[in-house]
Amino acid sequence: MKHTIIDPSQLELNDKVVTIKRVTKTVKGGRNMRFTALVVVGDGNGHVGAGLGKAIEIPEAIRKGKEDAMKHLVTVAMDENKSVTHDFIGKFGSASVLLKKAPEGTGIIAGGPARVVCELAGIKNIRTKSLGSNNKQNVVLATITGLKNLKSPEEVASRRGKTVEEILG
Repeated sequence: MKHTIIDPSQLELNDKVVTIKRVTKTVKGGRNMRFTALVVVGDGNGHVGAGLGKAIEIPEAIRKGKEDAMKHLVTVAMDENKSVTHDFIGKFGSASVLLKKAPEGTGIIAGGPARVVCELAGIKNIRTKSLGSNNKQNVVLATITGLKNLKSPEEVASRRGKTVEEILG
């Protein structure tokens, strides 16, 4: 599987905050409050990434999450009607997300965390189902893992030494 390094400075990235959690650590003098922000970034044209930022203040956590997400951008294989190229199950931890190819006009049928990832990746027609854990962070990462592992017909054809017509039938 070939990985191309994506330069985030050349992309017009949008970001969405999926969750903000208040985390406390009990120490000798009392409780330390911190915030963690799960942020998804994407250009709406086949590039998407997720990151986690932790800080004492919320805006700082969001900024750190956005920077982390830019470091973890992946490229998504899409077909001509802005859907995934084939059905796939993305897994991360105990969360699994089923990504199903959909015809033109279907829209994004997905739950909260998976919907954000699909919207920012630029997918317009997809059906998803979150299976297993519904932890938002793991669902986002499972969706991104699934999208990253999708193969285009051209990629499959070159790997098998066949033409695209033979692959598609």
